[in-house]
Amino acid sequence: MSSINLLFVGDIIGQPGMDIVQTWLPGLIQKYKADFVVVNGENLSDGKGCTDKEGPKLFQIGVNVITGGNHTWDKHQSQDYLKAEPRSLRPINYPKGTHGNGYHIADTKKGKVAVVSLQGRTFMTAIECPFRTMDWILTRIKQETKVVFVDFHAEATAEKMAMGQYLDGKISAIVGTHTHIQTSDERILPNGTGYITDVGMTGPYDSVIGMKSSAAINRFLFATPQKYETAKDNVHLTGMFFKIDTETGKTLELERIFFPEFDKITVNKDAELSTSQN
Repeated sequence: MSSINLLFVGDIIGQPGMDIVQTWLPGLIQKYKADFVVVNGENLSDGKGCTDKEGPKLFQIGVNVITGGNHTWDKHQSQDYLKAEPRSLRPINYPKGTHGNGYHIADTKKGKVAVVSLQGRTFMTAIECPFRTMDWILTRIKQETKVVFVDFHAEATAEKMAMGQYLDGKISAIVGTHTHIQTSDERILPNGTGYITDVGMTGPYDSVIGMKSSAAINRFLFATPQKYETAKDNVHLTGMFFKIDTETGKTLELERIFFPEFDKITVNKDAELSTSQN
């Protein structure tokens, strides 16, 4: 049986996320004997897309493809990078004529691997139907390879789960991104597709999904726009590992990654008892 090891890193948030990826990704590639590496880079440039400053640094340390999302468009420099770098993707279901590529097929020592960047519509921009878009693109991709990986950048849990069920058996693996909170529902679906609702973010966790807490809280308190500033502290790397059968395209093994783990919180039982008695 021939297989390929694929490693995916969840939404990288600004410089703190870039720093931990540059420090630890080479070691993770070695640990998981990864043949192919995909990262979500829509928040790389201080939370606003991926430019020619960040992208090359990732390719230099072993990344093969960078996927995108709704924040891919937040800086014109990131749109320029999409035109120049076919391995940096934007969601495929934006209207025809949008700059950049929505999928990429790469050659590896284990055979070809297809990566699709896809975006949901629930609570997000009303773009082309992601379900029908996948039907269309799979007719092209399946002519070249059975190993197909999808980054589904979506807000609603139900939409992500529906997409996973819809594509089960048609693709190798699908990961959810965008919400920045890692879920613990990783599994191989009945027809062989690896799945997780959201991989989570690679970035600062003393924050509100990567943003400095004060600004994020003020958005809720005053219902007005606030300046986006990337937080800095308590940085973690999230990801998924998939072992995929290259002959069938099915996931054989998978593992959720959260590195380093959160520090354990010690409860003062005496204080807890005292409080309950008062």
